[in-house]
Amino acid sequence: MELCQYAAHETQLSVSFTTHGHHVDAEMADHLRGSIHFIRVSMDGVGLTYESIRRRSFAQLLVRLKDVGTISRFGVNVVVNEHTLPELDEVARVSADAGACELLLLPQMPLRSVLAASADTLQGLRRWVEGYKGPLKLCINESSAEGFPTCDPLVQEGGLRAYAHIDATGVLKPSSYADTGVQLGDGDVLLALAQLEHDLEENDK
Repeated sequence: MELCQYAAHETQLSVSFTTHGHHVDAEMADHLRGSIHFIRVSMDGVGLTYESIRRRSFAQLLVRLKDVGTISRFGVNVVVNEHTLPELDEVARVSADAGACELLLLPQMPLRSVLAASADTLQGLRRWVEGYKGPLKLCINESSAEGFPTCDPLVQEGGLRAYAHIDATGVLKPSSYADTGVQLGDGDVLLALAQLEHDLEENDK
């Protein structure tokens, strides 16, 4: 919470974070309100599908979304695989009913023992996107954007100008999938961003 408050009030950074939502209660919401610009809540499927993947109560998630909505605007993330694809209609409906403004689609990426989303799943996702008529803005992660309708209104803002990720251990990364980054210390977040940008430039040489 202190990091969010510092970044929001002592720098020119916009602060967002991704969460499973179950720790966001009324007390935490009171501390974060005014320091957060956007929140993303992970919702991989609904009901039993969500509970089998996340090992947490889906009913409790819906309760926590009410607290999330008092902090800032928020969106919902869904990892899309063969289990969650058939539930996207319900994920979108539940998200909209809870007050979310966007749905971020994350086709499953290969990670350790997890396989990437299959070609059939990606094809099904494209059909779903083409047919979606609901109120939520649809977004997709950059690495999966090929073949999907996308809009890039801020063409001058790319890379670290548009996005950086701080993981749960305090490591600043260019994306949540990056293997390495810069450990945040007691110094300025902007200094860490400058160091990360320098390191990336050196690696590209």
